[in-house]
Amino acid sequence: MLSAAVGLLGFSVLSGLLVTVMVAPAVAVTGITASSAIGIFDSLPEYLEIGHQSERNELWATYTGPGNVNGYELIATIFDQNRQEVPYEEISPYAREAAVDGEDRRFFEHGGVDVSSVVRAAVGNAAGTSASGASTLSMQLVKNIFVQQALLEPTQALQKKAYADATAPDFNRKLKEMKLAIGLEKSYTKKEILTAYLNIAFFGSNTYGIQAAAQRYYSVDAKDLTLPEAASLIAIVQYPNERALDTPKNYKANKARRDVILNNMHQVGDITQKELSTALASPVDDTTVKPHAPVNGCIGANAYATWFCDYVVKNVDNYAFLGTDVKTREANWKAGGYKLYTTLDMDIQVNAQNVTWQYANNAETQLALGSTSVAVQPGTGRVLMMTENKIFNDSLDGGGPTTTAVNFNTNKKYGGSSGFPPGSSYKLFTLVDWLKSGKGIYEKVNGDERVIQQSKFKDSCQGGWGGTYSPTNDAAGEGGPQTVYNATLNSVNGAFISMALQLDLCDIRHVAESMGVERADGTPLQTNPSSVLGTNEVTPLSMAGAYATIAAGGKYCTPIIVDRAVDPSGAVLPGQSSDCHQAIDPDIAATVAFVLQGVMSNGTGTRSNPEDGVPILGKTGTADGAVHTWIITSTTAVATATWVGNIVDRYQLYDYEWADWGGNNLRHPIMAATALVTNSKYGGGAFPTPSGVLLGGSGLQVPDVRGLSPEKAKALLEGLGFTYVDGGPVDSEVPLGMVVSTDPPAGSQSAAGTTITVTTSKGNLVQFPDVVLDGKTNTLAQAHAALNAAGYMTITDSCSVIAPAPVTIPPTPVTPDPREGKVSASSPAPGTYVLPHAAVTLTYTKAICP
Repeated sequence: MLSAAVGLLGFSVLSGLLVTVMVAPAVAVTGITASSAIGIFDSLPEYLEIGHQSERNELWATYTGPGNVNGYELIATIFDQNRQEVPYEEISPYAREAAVDGEDRRFFEHGGVDVSSVVRAAVGNAAGTSASGASTLSMQLVKNIFVQQALLEPTQALQKKAYADATAPDFNRKLKEMKLAIGLEKSYTKKEILTAYLNIAFFGSNTYGIQAAAQRYYSVDAKDLTLPEAASLIAIVQYPNERALDTPKNYKANKARRDVILNNMHQVGDITQKELSTALASPVDDTTVKPHAPVNGCIGANAYATWFCDYVVKNVDNYAFLGTDVKTREANWKAGGYKLYTTLDMDIQVNAQNVTWQYANNAETQLALGSTSVAVQPGTGRVLMMTENKIFNDSLDGGGPTTTAVNFNTNKKYGGSSGFPPGSSYKLFTLVDWLKSGKGIYEKVNGDERVIQQSKFKDSCQGGWGGTYSPTNDAAGEGGPQTVYNATLNSVNGAFISMALQLDLCDIRHVAESMGVERADGTPLQTNPSSVLGTNEVTPLSMAGAYATIAAGGKYCTPIIVDRAVDPSGAVLPGQSSDCHQAIDPDIAATVAFVLQGVMSNGTGTRSNPEDGVPILGKTGTADGAVHTWIITSTTAVATATWVGNIVDRYQLYDYEWADWGGNNLRHPIMAATALVTNSKYGGGAFPTPSGVLLGGSGLQVPDVRGLSPEKAKALLEGLGFTYVDGGPVDSEVPLGMVVSTDPPAGSQSAAGTTITVTTSKGNLVQFPDVVLDGKTNTLAQAHAALNAAGYMTITDSCSVIAPAPVTIPPTPVTPDPREGKVSASSPAPGTYVLPHAAVTLTYTKAICP
């Protein structure tokens, strides 16, 4: 046949034939010459690659529950176009036959151009230059490829122009399609061309390809389409706006075209009369159309994974596996077809999200209440869990007060949050710097509230601060000299300010930065004196990473969220690799872990401890009078940061109650319940033993100033760097006005700047005389006389029975006991120092007491 031979003709012969058939009417109307048309034809490229079409991207999370796919669960699909390419074998034979019989009966006979159809179309278009009709499946594929390329242009203007060129109703476009269709036929098999056509065709409602169409309109895969369903889908492709099954108003037109296709299928022998009759009898209405709205973007993701999904999508520019530069990565992501196997663990995520919703009411009207929990794996940086009490909604209309598009876990670049002050959870970095400076956790510092000249703080980042600073403690009685260990357990502000006065605020910032802490707005961490107590607006994710650093022996790892990926061709890509560095010395990390375990067992974090036997460290934080509250914990396996606070404004959570918990304590049931489930899966080992050197530190030894004058003691103590405080006079045998004792005591290790309280003597104690001697000498009368002579007049006597001698056989002769009637003890004891004329009790011994 002529049509079958076309594919074998030389291009010059073919061009002459096609131009004669297609262009002759145009020559009469426009004056164009056949030779120029042949020139146009010959100038076209001979080859066009089918290529990869825009598809859906998929996000997967680890999951071991029912319905998992090799240990994963699909949590989101992200696409520019709703398409999923499928191979020939996964397309229903009915759909393949309907496409050929309905759109191009001689598909398997021609070489890309059906000359018989071209002649017929040319006659029909003789009155003008239009070249409508006569399009083979190969030509339609060419057109669709150019349409898809147009949609990938970088600007809307370029997209519009390219689309107009790809769909222009003139013979130049038709010639282009013909030549390139012939090229396709020479480069690809019929099966490949048919498969490509079915995967690229537009089925209305941003639905591309037979797989997406089957899911969109019938809620099945392409391989499971029935005969009438397949014919109805193919009926759409010519006029999607009029025949797409997304609206009942199109059902009648769709059925009319569907029935034509069904009859064609019967005429060529692809279906039997019985199949035809049954299919024709099937209606196109709400009883047969079973629509499933396409779920696109994170707003349509698994309800438990929307915030993590949003973070993954916003990080596309950082995925090296998508390309060598940002522009390439964005283009590849837009083209789609990638499967990202993320670090999210749905086994713990679902519980954590439910707990967040349970204790942080997203519909609260009393305040703008927000809450997050985010977990990071120590030693790898893998983000295992991410929750938020608000529902994710990034639509233009929004979803009301229970929703937001702002991810509170991340920074402004990746979620829009401006961050939250971490309060005392930020004290971690002062503690680390304290140990880096060679100081110990059992050294004492002053925990008092006081007014401090800010010029006393060293800050090599800023050069110093002016004015005064008046830090306060959370509760009365927290001040006074105390060890750094106890100050951390009880989160005493005054003590940490005393520590910072001996350090460099800039060094504290560098410690925080090395452990991954970031301000949400992207600016450097502030170093003003109040920053020691947590005034920087930071992100929960970065704080979780910092505490993971302690659990990982001082190794910080940048958070990562994609373990591996699969590209459109099925090739496995490496995902994100862990990016880690040793931020602090392992001995320092072990000592900090020792202190922070105390916080969870005997300090401010006890209510967040799940008490399941898994070793856990942590630190609480309260900022701005409980406007923001935190608890950050870590086992050796998982570090978790939980924040509960105000999204906007400054409502104090002390004034709020929910679920029988005060608002300032809601963080605790969230963390305890979250950690219990997390620990049940990941467990956790013992933390390393703390460094002995860092327990005591290399601090100063308090000197022995007993017996010195207060002036000399003060000079000595202040010369060593201590702070002298007069503790007042006390009863003592030391000469009047001389130093009696110090607190901390002489010989103890304390840091420079520690307050040493010094007491002085009243000089009023005398040594009590010894009237007991050997217990066999002084009678009561003799003892009374000696004491009266020394000035002791108030004397009480007390009898004590002498224990009887043991019985022996034969009996031992009885002799008088020398202790009979003698003084055996005194109170005060002989030689102790007491006030003159103190009351005395004398004990004497007898065989039988009165």
